[in-house]
Amino acid sequence: MEIRRLYPGDDALVKRIAEDVLDEPVRADRLAAYLASPGHLMIVALADGVVVGQCAAIIHRHPDKVTELYIDEVGVSPAFQRHGIARKMLDAMFALGREQGCGEAWVGTEPDNVPGGALYESREEVHGPAESFVMYVYEL
Repeated sequence: MEIRRLYPGDDALVKRIAEDVLDEPVRADRLAAYLASPGHLMIVALADGVVVGQCAAIIHRHPDKVTELYIDEVGVSPAFQRHGIARKMLDAMFALGREQGCGEAWVGTEPDNVPGGALYESREEVHGPAESFVMYVYEL
């Protein structure tokens, strides 16, 4: 298992993706734009050249608060779950966040995502219980 950061030009690494790693099929133009955007980070887990896990994050800078690392997505193919892959990807992403000057990281998940919640709560970096919040989505 290889855990690695994707950079612009690494598009070929995500041509082979295991089941349920991402929500939708990857479009080359979207991937290229994502990887080229400052502050957009992506870590993948590779097994025999196949992406079996991914963690995407965005650096969120504020004028009045510490810089945050927003963990946008964490996904591992069901066939590879419960092997510590998500934890290793988060470790790598947190290290990138620290390198980029982030003072904290945050992630949101659905209340019924029991495995994800257990992973996030088990991290030694977590401070306090999970927060409740309401999210609104707008079509643009």
